[in-house]
Amino acid sequence: MRRIDSDQGTVEVVEHRSKLLEGNPLGDSPRRQVAVWTPPGYAPDEDRRYPLLVDLAGFTGSGLKHTGWSAFTENLPERLDRLVSSGLMAPCIVAMPDGFTALGGNQYIDSPAVGRWARYLVEELVPFVDGRWKTIASRDHRGVFGKSSGGYGAIVHGMKYSDTWGAIACHSGDMYFPYGYLPDFPSALDVLRKCGGRDQFLAKFRAKVKHRDCDVMTLMTLAMAAFYDPDHENPGEYHLPFDLETGEIIEERWQCWLAHDPVQMVDEYAEALRSLELIFIDCGFRDQFRLHHGSRILSRKMEKLEIPHVYEEFDDDHSSVDYRLDVSLPLLVEALSP
Repeated sequence: MRRIDSDQGTVEVVEHRSKLLEGNPLGDSPRRQVAVWTPPGYAPDEDRRYPLLVDLAGFTGSGLKHTGWSAFTENLPERLDRLVSSGLMAPCIVAMPDGFTALGGNQYIDSPAVGRWARYLVEELVPFVDGRWKTIASRDHRGVFGKSSGGYGAIVHGMKYSDTWGAIACHSGDMYFPYGYLPDFPSALDVLRKCGGRDQFLAKFRAKVKHRDCDVMTLMTLAMAAFYDPDHENPGEYHLPFDLETGEIIEERWQCWLAHDPVQMVDEYAEALRSLELIFIDCGFRDQFRLHHGSRILSRKMEKLEIPHVYEEFDDDHSSVDYRLDVSLPLLVEALSP
């Protein structure tokens, strides 16, 4: 049931096989589906080409989820239909890839404990979409956006893969890990100890038909450890940042996490960020994961480094804030349009 009266774009869901994800340590399928929205009036045989935006889903999400019916609000294709039909946003093409993993989600970086997800995006997904749809196959006309873990992926890709992306939007992205992750460690520690350790917890998690919030948060802690501190000598393994018996933070391990914190990374990648056409960052100032503090810190550091960007805070928390795409998406397309 459509809840808006506007011209409709088209959503096509296709499958492709990733060579880079074959044999990944989690056993996740290398066969990946991607949903691609094309704007009203798009015709495969026309000469016109469009900027490409790639949507990175948050933890426990997938691009395909963003195409589903949702109560009281628009899904992403409906939002795009309205923005383009009303003239609030220029036409573009939007790809919604499936980055779901056996650990519940994705940070969109390469890890020997999870898979080569950054390379998958820039070396396989982007060329696949460019080859099948009428995109402007150029870094200057290609952007990436996401929320939460997807926002983290967007800002980090803007830093490390600025030869692929020309603009990024980071909504409520994971950053300033001492506030964003550290406060949740004691709860995860209690759950892991009660289960008897990491492997026992994962076995019980996968056997459950209903998961408690603390189960999901514990899984998220394990997923972050797998992305931020994999065991490079034993592919598939990763280190926990705390002692399972005492709960004490293991400083060497924690430093490995911090090396992936956008607040720490910004100094090294300042020049890459300056090359982008647009950097959009926002966060609700009641974010329950405390990410607004990190967003403020990152924005302040970017100001000092003279990195042009747009930073906005709004009166909300971490949940159900997709309406903020009404702000970022038109800006992204404007920055990326010829």
